[in-house]
Amino acid sequence: MSSHTARLSAVLALQRRANNAAASAHNVEAIRLLRKALRLIEASGRETTDWVAARIRVRISLALATSEVGSTADGFRGLKRARAELEQLPEGPLRRELDAVITGQRALLLFRVGRASESVALFDAIIPALEDLRHDDGLLLARTLTNRAQIHAETGAVDAAAQDFHRAIRLASEHRLRRIEGKARHGLGDLAQLTGDIPGALRHYDEAVRILEDAAPGWVARVRLDQARALLVAGLATEAARHLDEALPELRRNQVIQDLAEAEVARAAAALLEGQFDAARRLAVSARRRFLRRGNLPWAEVAALARLRADATEVLEEGRLPPARLPSALVEVSQRLAELGLRDETAAARLLAVRLLLRRGELDEATALLDSVPKPRRTTPVDHRMLLRLCRAELAVATGSRRSALAQARAGLAELGRARDRMGGLDLLCGTAVHGQELGTLAVGLVLESASGQNGARRLFAWQERTRAQAYRYEPMPAIDDPVLAKHLAEMRHVQRSVQQNRLAGKPVTALENRYAWLQREASRLGWYTSQWGRPRPVASPDQVADALGERVMVSFVGHADTLAAVVVRDGRFALVRLGVLGDAVELTHQLRADLDALAPDHLPAPLAAAVLSSARRRAARLDDMLLAPLGRLVADRELVIIPTGSLHALPWGALPSLRGRPLSVAPSATAWLGAASRPKPEPVVLVGGPGVPGAVGEVGKLTSVYPTARLVDGEKATSDAVLEALDGSGLAHLVAHGAHEPANALFSRLELVDGPLFAHEAARLPNPPDQVVLAACELALSHIRPGEEALGFAGALLASGCRTVVGAVARVGDHASAEAMTDLHTRLAAGRSPAVALAEATAVDPFRRPFLCLGAG
Repeated sequence: MSSHTARLSAVLALQRRANNAAASAHNVEAIRLLRKALRLIEASGRETTDWVAARIRVRISLALATSEVGSTADGFRGLKRARAELEQLPEGPLRRELDAVITGQRALLLFRVGRASESVALFDAIIPALEDLRHDDGLLLARTLTNRAQIHAETGAVDAAAQDFHRAIRLASEHRLRRIEGKARHGLGDLAQLTGDIPGALRHYDEAVRILEDAAPGWVARVRLDQARALLVAGLATEAARHLDEALPELRRNQVIQDLAEAEVARAAAALLEGQFDAARRLAVSARRRFLRRGNLPWAEVAALARLRADATEVLEEGRLPPARLPSALVEVSQRLAELGLRDETAAARLLAVRLLLRRGELDEATALLDSVPKPRRTTPVDHRMLLRLCRAELAVATGSRRSALAQARAGLAELGRARDRMGGLDLLCGTAVHGQELGTLAVGLVLESASGQNGARRLFAWQERTRAQAYRYEPMPAIDDPVLAKHLAEMRHVQRSVQQNRLAGKPVTALENRYAWLQREASRLGWYTSQWGRPRPVASPDQVADALGERVMVSFVGHADTLAAVVVRDGRFALVRLGVLGDAVELTHQLRADLDALAPDHLPAPLAAAVLSSARRRAARLDDMLLAPLGRLVADRELVIIPTGSLHALPWGALPSLRGRPLSVAPSATAWLGAASRPKPEPVVLVGGPGVPGAVGEVGKLTSVYPTARLVDGEKATSDAVLEALDGSGLAHLVAHGAHEPANALFSRLELVDGPLFAHEAARLPNPPDQVVLAACELALSHIRPGEEALGFAGALLASGCRTVVGAVARVGDHASAEAMTDLHTRLAAGRSPAVALAEATAVDPFRRPFLCLGAG
């Protein structure tokens, strides 16, 4: 091989290495390699066809890499210089190929600066040429199809985008182009997200990650960015923030400025959903500076809108009079967004301005601006649609048309319901509620404000059911087995067990805890789409609920602003009772639960126990006066079904004086109660005893005297597989095990067994969940209240999965108190009493030390 040939081979090798680095988003390294290649070319002094072609290829690659870490203007200049050098090549396939490559990279840069229509036109022009020039490896055509598909998706040409992505995947599969396949699957995720198929989007993103982790690791951060955007659509701000916090450091290291700035905009949106206004502003300002440095005006305006959205949301949530400059600034940015062709962002800016103008009492200006809002398209995100409905409803209220406001709320919540029905896992179902929260609150407030008499109470009850606890109205579907998810859950079990053993041995656990957190994140991702949670059922009507109650009375609490009320359903009639200040009831509930926690230890000194018990009694009496005394003759001495609101879900209801010994059940919604209200089957009975539960409560075998035919799973037999197998198809399951409530994700609340934790995720996916579950030794009846009154925890996940009744504690319980309560409870259940009656009699003995609730059907 001659020295010139060897140097040319070295140049081409450097360019290939640079392209691989750039494909993994390592653009700084790519630039270093490409500049080294240019120096070798200049040192050669050769101007033959091979050397000129090599120089053009290097300049094309350098232009694109430079545009990623610096300014797109630098990229355009680099491509212009490369095209000028084409004149040195003779006419023929090589020149046509390089001309097409330069045009394709120019099209990509045009897209990056928001000139999508010009970009598509250039791609349309070169793809036929690439098909004629197609090499055996198919790389150039597959890559160009993927790039055009992304632009089609961005401009809403969904069908054209799908055709290009699928064609690129076929080419990639045929020629084993794993990197292209991963990027095209990433694009399919974006397309699914665009059309509202969030589970489908998350599935495509995970498939892309699995490919790209090997084929182009630096690209994974871009996929994480789009995963986060999908999670924001589903209202899962915390999970989206976690994805972005993983991606941002990688994007900074690789200096992928466009994606870094886009990630900052998305992170600002997550911060805004979590009420972190200062963080949202800081991120939006940083992103806008980056976009401006790149010359990307469309994205700079999107970042400007993100900054103003933070200001507007903070003012609206705090109830302050908006300054005049704020709606004016939103109108100005909306005009710039409209000029750039960004319809959805234009609409969002104007809608925020409408809300601010309404707060300022400027109705004519608000009306005119609302009329100018672009109509939603097929691809308009659900949160934008809900904002439009909210603005129409608020304008109707401001102009005295309450009926129109409620019509907008009804239509909006129905639209949100259709979006929710397309969601996959339980988290996605619950998270979506955040987008309709203000609309539902407005409607409930309007109805509450004017409600009177039976018809008003009935109407309020119906609106409450439209807005609360929607996750419980889905009929659970059989889970689709996913080996990767099962593998993650099994490893989580092993890691958690190792953490416990290391702690006891005084060994470090940080690495294990980090591994556990990673596994939980991965399992969460898979749980979002591996199986649809359930089939939607209609919201229960007032008549259906009234008919099912029989002799029971339902009390559905309503919290709005700081007002507390209750709708009482009895003998087919509805009554509204206004109760007072919600904040007072919430504070007393927290205080009472703190007293019960303090009272729980078995051997509390008598003077201290007496003092705490006295405090608890006073607070319980005050809550009784506040919540139940005004209901008086409406509830009389009937069995109750209670539908709490907010923090009242964690109230130990049986401790209130008028409820002592009274049968009652607590449900997240009337719809959830109705779905669980059929008569439970009593057999078979399963008794489960986990490790390390002290005292009499841990002696689960004693209950075999109550249930002689019960299946006993305890000691070394109490593994997660054995317990799940025993629970499947059981009538009554008594579970004695330590546990942990996971507020951020109810499906990872857990019971500790011999081989590690059994997760709610596993128990909730049983083909035939137990009818009744008793949680004897932990506080897993506690719930994390999410938007839309979604009360979720271990017990909530069981109810949502099809269990009819769950008995559990809402405060700490001493070992002796728990054991005695369980013996009393099961003696009565075995005698044929209903769970609500049996628990009422069992807790009446000492309601302050037996804070168990009957959740679900009762």
